[in-house]
Amino acid sequence: MTIFDMLGQSGVLTLLGMGVVFGFLVVMIICVTLMGKIVHALGADKDVTAPTPAPAAASPARAAAVAAAITAAVNTYESERK
Repeated sequence: MTIFDMLGQSGVLTLLGMGVVFGFLVVMIICVTLMGKIVHALGADKDVTAPTPAPAAASPARAAAVAAAITAAVNTYESERK
């Protein structure tokens, strides 16, 4: 077997391997897409729990307290690093 025969055979095997992988990926994408459509059609993609209500707007006093706590934490962190 000459080098050209081996190169030709390796090229065929490479293309065959890449074709098998490509075919598998195509089949996998089709299966995932079909499963997504089936799950959506059955309604299984909905949340089981009720959605939590949006938090009410924070009062200005609460916002000031949060800002003060954050400022104190940052100051403490910076003083410990020095």
